[in-house]
Amino acid sequence: MRSDAQRNRERILEVALVELTRSADAPLSAIAKKAGVGQGTFYRNFPNREALVLEIYRHEMRQVADSAAQLLETRAPEQALRAWMDRLAEFAMTKAGLADAIRQATSAPGGPARPAHTPVTTAAELLLRANEEAGTIRPGVSADDFVLAIAGLWQLDPHDDWQPRATRLLDLVMDGLRAGAPGR
Repeated sequence: MRSDAQRNRERILEVALVELTRSADAPLSAIAKKAGVGQGTFYRNFPNREALVLEIYRHEMRQVADSAAQLLETRAPEQALRAWMDRLAEFAMTKAGLADAIRQATSAPGGPARPAHTPVTTAAELLLRANEEAGTIRPGVSADDFVLAIAGLWQLDPHDDWQPRATRLLDLVMDGLRAGAPGR
């Protein structure tokens, strides 16, 4: 992809993230206009709303997932896991409008399937294994177990004061992970 085409694509994604987080029904024409690209450029990159929404989701999930390795480089495994959980909660709450757009994009009959949590699951696995090796969590916790344990995050209302509840929930999950840890 040429550098100007890549810049256009990135600009579309940046604007679309803001607009779709604000409103799942944001018009694609408004996104193209705010991104400073014509309709043809927009549709060459994203032939429909679903393609745009799913690319934003993949991009955002990669960023959350990539932060796991970065945290492990600068913190002890237990602290990295807890900090990553906070980042995941922040993502879940600040991107609530994007979640609505994803639901809309994937709910149409014959439309694309809802994307898997693969990058998040992979990041969770990395953090869990580092903690297991350090003896800070109970052995044998899978990434799938972890995702199920934190699923309550997605039940919180992002328009309420969600941070104290998310902190309590994630503290409970951490306490459960620590129970039976060999290093305790």
